[in-house]
Parts: sequence; structure tokens; C-alpha cells
Amino acid sequence: MDVTGMTLPQLLERNAREAPQAPGMREKTRGVWQTWSWQAYRDQVRDFALGLAAGGFARGDKLTVIGDNRPQLYFAQLAAQALGGVSVPVYQDSIATEMVFVLNHAESSIIVAEDQEQVDKALSLKTQLPKLRAVIYDDPRGLSAYDDPLLRSFESMLELGRQHGAANPGLYERELAAGKADDLAMIAYTSGTTGQPKGAMLSHRNMAETAANFLAVNLTRPGDNWLSYLPMAWVGDTEFSLGMALVGRLTANCPESPETVQRDLRELGPDAMLAPPRIWENMLTQIQVKSGDASPLKRWIFERFRALAERCELGRDDGKAPTVGQRLGLALGEVMVYGPVRDQLGLRNARWCYTGGAPLGPDTYRFFRSFGVNLKQVYGATEASALIACQDDGEANPNTVGKPLPKVEVKIDDRGEVLLRGPNVFVGYFKQDQATADTLTAEGWLRTGDAGFFDKRGHLTIIDRAKDVGKLADGSAFAPQFIENKLKFSPYVRETVAFGDQRPFVAAMIAIDMQTVGTWAEKRGLAYTSFMDLSRKDEVAGLIATEIAKANATLPDVQQVKRFLLLNKELDADDAEITRTRKVRRRFVAEKYAAVIEAFYGGAATVDVTMDITFEDGRKSQLSSTISIHDAAGGPATRRAA
Repeated sequence: MDVTGMTLPQLLERNAREAPQAPGMREKTRGVWQTWSWQAYRDQVRDFALGLAAGGFARGDKLTVIGDNRPQLYFAQLAAQALGGVSVPVYQDSIATEMVFVLNHAESSIIVAEDQEQVDKALSLKTQLPKLRAVIYDDPRGLSAYDDPLLRSFESMLELGRQHGAANPGLYERELAAGKADDLAMIAYTSGTTGQPKGAMLSHRNMAETAANFLAVNLTRPGDNWLSYLPMAWVGDTEFSLGMALVGRLTANCPESPETVQRDLRELGPDAMLAPPRIWENMLTQIQVKSGDASPLKRWIFERFRALAERCELGRDDGKAPTVGQRLGLALGEVMVYGPVRDQLGLRNARWCYTGGAPLGPDTYRFFRSFGVNLKQVYGATEASALIACQDDGEANPNTVGKPLPKVEVKIDDRGEVLLRGPNVFVGYFKQDQATADTLTAEGWLRTGDAGFFDKRGHLTIIDRAKDVGKLADGSAFAPQFIENKLKFSPYVRETVAFGDQRPFVAAMIAIDMQTVGTWAEKRGLAYTSFMDLSRKDEVAGLIATEIAKANATLPDVQQVKRFLLLNKELDADDAEITRTRKVRRRFVAEKYAAVIEAFYGGAATVDVTMDITFEDGRKSQLSSTISIHDAAGGPATRRAA
């Protein structure tokens, strides 16, 4: 599909002209799916754009959206772009200090907020946002008594736009036609694993051509359903819910709320799906918990067919076809186990699914593949318009991320870093010329910061972040993500951070999964009052030690976890321990938990930890406690803090 030279709003105009009544976007609201045709979709964007123009919004201005996935927030971004403006989506769970930094750095003048919660957040910051001219809200509930002069409703902006359009015939069409493919479309702020987030500038050409190149190697059809549930500030959502949907004429579907995503997913049965590892890990945990809660007969049936499916999947990896007996077993398993599980997950109709954003553990990957989910790996980066490489249906493999997209060149430099060049490479970082120069070579190659190599088939393998790959004291390779993914296969482990660079062995901090460990404890009559109380129990330490032993059995001896500690709180993006996309900020964590690391390698049985806790409004508190350190090698730990 040729999208050369077209902006995203121009693609919307094309869809409205060529398929006016086909479904362009849906939203689940009050239990009912509401549909906007491509023509109605375009009309909303046009009227809102004219409303912005009436308020003085002009070419080069910035508009920020914040909230859960709502059609109106997508409409607002395209409306700003139709006028030559730039969209700046912000994570809906951003704390005040993060929002102030991004909005001021991006010079946003308009905020389009989902609801009262986001409006309150925006208005509480208005004295710190000198360029802010208006806060526009979608959901009016709870806002009837507000009289701030900055406030406007989405509907009032549409009406203003219709009036402005009537008074200025052809204005929208002229502004739309003036757009060029190389114009800036959005500023996507990176997750900031090493400091303040950077604003990656992406053009319309970046977004549209990347989408076209991805669709060229993945089977889609106009009208295919796509669930838009990932954070709107993540470039992956923008690339799929706007770029891919507009280029391929797919239907984006917004769930009713984050809490109903699983139910809405089952009801919708999308034709394709993208999810980060955390989602696949959560799905696996749900399956494991339901299996554990089933009757002995059902649990036996599930485990028998699960083991068969995984044996066959491992055989396929080795190029071995299933035997006649195995094929009969798989056919029976499809009726009794595999099909019903896919139905429960909402993936019965999905022709392909991708995992991306971070590495997915091979055990989790093979589990879904073995159950008939066409799960594949995709590799990307914010600076590469979300997509660099992906796997073909017949070449899915947990150890690679597939081949580069069409028109994308990838090479490995002499330090092992992955570099790429192509239409997906970003324009640069907004107002950060030095950072841009450090990331883009003079020849236009983007430095990804990832360490990798090509295998014999020409598939790209990503080892880890280049700066995180190290060596143990004996010179053995140490890639923390590989070990962490092994540990996170356990339904009882939510997050983990592995240490070992220049150390004699591997140690790990583990945050338990409150729900699954809590259920496990309740079944055994273990009373607890909080996350901290639960994580301090000897029985829970024994449970996690058993799970570590399972992971260690699949690791070389030198990479096995020898000591571990159960954190007394979850790793939190508000506390800067992980990013909004749940990547560990290793440098910060190493500094924050320096005492823990020294205790690991100093042979201590306990460690005193004091840490800052950050609230949504930016206030801080402190949490102090004595935490036990356990030895994993000898089985369940028995040490306890004095």
C-alpha cells in the first residue's frame, strides 16, 4: 500500500472518501459498543480541528492528551495534526512532577483530558504551566460545578468548530492539504530508564510508512478489529491504533475501562493483538491459578494436555513433526483444553499476536504457542516509530525477534550494538541536540542501545540493553533480563531485579504477586494484613525459594540465583524504580538498594532498608524495615530477621 507523502489526517480523509460507512472506531460505553464510521470519524476530527482553530491553535502548536483509551482523545490528536500541530500524549498515571516536566518541555498549550480525575490533575498544575491556554474534557461527570476559565467541554469544541467552519468555508480542507509527510506528527516521550524522559520527534512519514511496512508482512484485512487498550502515551499504541488503523483501514476498539479489558477482549475477539510481556505473564498467571483451583480431575486433564502441547512445540522448534499419536492428542486437547483457554483469553479469532516492549521469557512464549496462540515477537523502540523487526508466522522463535521490516536496514557494530536506518528512524529529540547527536550517526544510523547479533537464518537476536550486559567475577556472561524472565514465569513473582555484574554469583530482589501469593496464603490459613506483612512470612520465603529452584534447574550453574530477598513493596513507576512501560531503571535501583546489594555479597542474613515512597501529588514519605536475605541453593530458606 502506497502511503508515500501522506499525513495521518490525510489518510483518514482517504478512508472517509473510499469507505465512508465502514467502521472506523468503536467504544464500549455503559455495556454497549458504539461505532463511528470512517465518515463520522473524519467529521469529529474536522469539527474539533476547526474548534481548535477558532481558539487560535496554529501550525506548530502542541496538544496533549491524557487519560485512558477514548475515541475523543484519538480524534483530538488527529485534529491537532490536521492543522499542522503536534500531539503529545502523556501517561494517565503520571505524577505531578512528571506531567509538569513533559508539558513545559513540549510547550503544550492545550490539554485534552478524559475525565474529572485528569482535569483535577491539570488544573492543580496550571500555575506551573505558563503556556497552557485551555483544558478540554471528554467525560463531564463531576464537572458541572467547575467554573475555571480554562475549562471547555469536548462537545462545546465540536459546536464551536461547526460554527467556525460555516463562517470560514474550506478552512479545514486548506489546512489539511497544506500538511506534508515530513511534518512533525507527535512527540513521544521515552520512558526514561536513565534520567528525565526525552521527547522523540516522529513525523507523519515515520508513522505511516512504518505501519505500511509492518502490514506488508502481516495478514490484515480492512475492517479487522484491534483492541486499543495500551497506554496512549506509549508509541506502540499510537503506531497501531492510529498509524496501522489508518493505513490498513482497521477498526480500533476502545474498552469501557482498564478494569473491563479482559471482559471486553473476550467479547470483541480481535483479529490481532499486541501486548507487552507483563500482559502475557498476567494471562499465564490467571490460567495457572484457575488450573490450581480446579478439581483434581480437571487439573489432571489440563496438566496432561499442557505437557503434550509443550512437548510438541519443543519438537517443532527442533524441526520435528508431531507423531500420529501426538496429533490425535492435540486434536482432543483442542476441544477439551486449548480452544476453551483461547476463548477465555479472547484470542479465538486472533490470526496473530505479538509481544513487544521488553523480552518475554521463553517458557511463557512457548506456553501460548503450544496452546494455539500465534504469538510472535516484535522488536522496536520509540525512536524507531515502535517497530524495527518482527517474526513471520512460520519462523516464530522465543530466542529471536525475527527479521527487519521491509525498507529497514539493521547492522551490528564492533561493540555488538544494534544500529538501524530506514523510514522509521525519528527526526531527533525535541530541544536536545546533543542527545540527538549521540543517538544518530552522521550517516543516519540510529543507535538503539541494545546488544544483539544475527543468527544463521538472518534473524535478529537481542541479548539485553548493551549497558546492562556484564560479566560475573569469573568472566562468565551476565544478562540480567534473561534470568529475570526465567523467574517471572512463576505466577507468584511479579517483578524481579537480578544482580551479578563483577560479582561472584547472581542474587535477586523479588516483588511477590500480591494476588496469587495472597490466595496461596489464604488456602493455608496464613493471616496477613498487607503486602509487607505477607512478604515477610517464612512460608512465603519458602514458596519463592521453591520457585527459584525451578528456574535454576533451567539455567547454567554459574547463572543460577544463589541468594534472594523479598521486597516489602512493589516496584513502582512513581518511585522511579521502573518506567511507565515497566522496564527496570537499573542504575537508579542499584543506587537506591545499594545496602541490599552489599548485604547480598557480604553474607548478611538481614538488611535495614529505608526508602522514599512517592504519592500521586508528588508528596513523599519513608518506609523503613529490616528485611531477611535468603540462600536459594539449599532449598527453602530458613533464615529470619531478628
